[in-house]
Amino acid sequence: MTMKNINEQQEIDLELLRILKDKEKMSQRELSSNLGISLGKVNFILKALADKGIIKVRNFKNNKNKRAYAYFLTPKGIEEKARLTINFFKRKTAEYDRLDQELKVLRDEVDKMNSKVNKGKLENE
Repeated sequence: MTMKNINEQQEIDLELLRILKDKEKMSQRELSSNLGISLGKVNFILKALADKGIIKVRNFKNNKNKRAYAYFLTPKGIEEKARLTINFFKRKTAEYDRLDQELKVLRDEVDKMNSKVNKGKLENE
């Protein structure tokens, strides 16, 4: 898996954990819709998170719909969410810093071009 794919997967995992922390009783179909990913991928991710001990899955025995589940973050899940949040913040801060530098370079180029245009010196460069 490439670093880009790992980062994308971590962002999906983080968003999923954020959703589950706020609303434990949510169908996989609702999660799929909220995350913008396929139902199969949601199922795969939830199973992987449960296998790692990050979430606990419980079904409602009293519910008519036997496929209704609640997803709870475990203490390990809370730690994982914190780790993912910190990593996400670091990646986005570095991305912001790179973009800020690039914008400064572009701003200087535009200022130079504007200066030449204002002086009537811009030719085919």
